[in-house]
Amino acid sequence: MAIQPNDRKFRELILYVSQRCEQDPNFGKTKLNKILFYSDFLAYAQTGEPITGQEYMRIQHGPGARRLKPTLEDMQERGEVRIKRERKIDHDQQRVLALRDPKLEGLFSNHQLGIVNQVIQYLWGRTNRQVSALSHADIGWQMARHKETIPYETVFLSDRPLTEAELEYGRQLAAELGR
Repeated sequence: MAIQPNDRKFRELILYVSQRCEQDPNFGKTKLNKILFYSDFLAYAQTGEPITGQEYMRIQHGPGARRLKPTLEDMQERGEVRIKRERKIDHDQQRVLALRDPKLEGLFSNHQLGIVNQVIQYLWGRTNRQVSALSHADIGWQMARHKETIPYETVFLSDRPLTEAELEYGRQLAAELGR
């Protein structure tokens, strides 16, 4: 079954995250992208369904929502957000400022908002470079080519070495199935 993006949830989640991260001095579009990505992928891992269902792609600084740029442009035109450019030591940061409160009721479950809040807390205070480096460790991002979609199913992949017990179990299965 194909995952259907929910653009309304996406817009409201952008507002929610932007509002929650207003006091994070390192919050900008890069971190917004990572919070949205991790929230959707963690929700998919826990429940089998992402929060917004947006399509994420590999871009230079880590995973990014394919529709973030046009959505933010539309939200700016509607007076829902403002993008404030700030000069940091080594880059220009584009802060997303919410100009209205998000409409959450009936749209998000407490569990979904809990996931988003955990991701925000985990990334709070980290710089763009730090959150990009974290996201570059994601196997889905590593497997995708530039601008290629990162499948939600990649959240279940791991590159950790197998334990001896797991290797032995694999040998047993191979022996049983090979008969």
